[in-house]
Amino acid sequence: MFRKLGFLLLAACACQVQAKVDQTQAARLGQDLTPLGGERAGNASGTIPPWTGGVRAPASYTPGMHHPDPYADDAMLYKVDQGNVGQYAALLPEGLRALLERYPDYHLRVFPSRRSASAPQRIYDATRSNAVKAELIANGNGIKGAAAGIPFPLPQDGMEVIWNHVLHYKGDQTHFVNNQAVVINGRPSYIKRDRQIYYVYNREGMDEQGLDNTLLYYKYRVTAPAKLSGTALVVQDPMDQVLSIRKAWRYTPSDRRVRRLPSLAYDSLQPDTSGLATADVVDSYNGAPDRYEWSLVGKREMLMPYNSYAVHQKGIPYDDIVGPRTLNPELLRYELHRVWIVEARLRKGFSHPYDMRRFYIDEDSWQILAVDLFDENNELIGLQESHPINYYDVPMFGSTVETLYHLQDGNYFVDGLDNNEPMYDFDTRLSPRDFSPAALRRGGN
Repeated sequence: MFRKLGFLLLAACACQVQAKVDQTQAARLGQDLTPLGGERAGNASGTIPPWTGGVRAPASYTPGMHHPDPYADDAMLYKVDQGNVGQYAALLPEGLRALLERYPDYHLRVFPSRRSASAPQRIYDATRSNAVKAELIANGNGIKGAAAGIPFPLPQDGMEVIWNHVLHYKGDQTHFVNNQAVVINGRPSYIKRDRQIYYVYNREGMDEQGLDNTLLYYKYRVTAPAKLSGTALVVQDPMDQVLSIRKAWRYTPSDRRVRRLPSLAYDSLQPDTSGLATADVVDSYNGAPDRYEWSLVGKREMLMPYNSYAVHQKGIPYDDIVGPRTLNPELLRYELHRVWIVEARLRKGFSHPYDMRRFYIDEDSWQILAVDLFDENNELIGLQESHPINYYDVPMFGSTVETLYHLQDGNYFVDGLDNNEPMYDFDTRLSPRDFSPAALRRGGN
């Protein structure tokens, strides 16, 4: 059983009921812990190195470039495939094992572990302040005493860990163009979207009083294919989504009208995904946590997608990345990292295709790296993966490509393909006024 595989539990998890930590515990941040709460030291065997501040941009990099791979000269350590997956089973999420067992040509290329994650100093400072003040409120549906940084760098339960993921730093605002792919019966269909995000929680100078229960604003406009071009969506995302529900509006060019969507949360389907992706799988998990019971299983060394610069490089044709059943394994990189493991089980009275989810969350960044998905019969039915890089100029750690594999029918969904688009603009000028229904209508004219 998964629970018997020898977890590395931290003292910070041990049977504590208070939400905040004391000054003595918080003082570990930046000492034996990284500024965001990971273990600074490497492991005893040396297969995980110490964290030394994260990656530095190569000398060849200038803002606006697709990020050159700082680890391109690393030699592969070994390969995991259908023939030897049993040897590495304890290091793999169940969904990833299932993928390897199903497809004989799929494999993992495992490289030396590089602890590249970093964030701005102000995020580190805010995290230190949050550690002694942040608390869950409203049955865990909201937080108080935190802004800008990680709210719970020394987490004591699963809900605190998932909030750390939801609130980890992704920049102040971003304008970007990328593509998603729906792969059904081995054939991909692509949709290109021009997207904008304005983050509120992580903004420079933000404090708790300035949040006004607002997490972020999001907008996209489809630019290809022609039959969907001009379709647009805007979302206003609150922190506590039980107190104030997520608001979303969709513009359709056929009738030049903006309509309020009745729901874009939980298990409602994302538009234009052919039913392959629910609303709450964006960024591996988003939205209110109230429909699940969350438990912190522990921390463990596992093989995770990491430093995915190879699949991020400029000019790679999307058909060279998106295969008929999986992403091209020759463009993916896996490393051994310590991850928090959190299980979420659906509460009685609610429905969702994913009755249980098992999350694997990076200790250095709080980015979810993989998710096992189970149905109501406790049958494994899906796998999510985030293939992350550390963006140099922000800096911030986040996915460059995300996947959701449906293990029963072999179809899958990909988001984030940007190899043939301009690189993300983290200095774009945006304001909340750009994310209203009126702004959506103006953009469609």
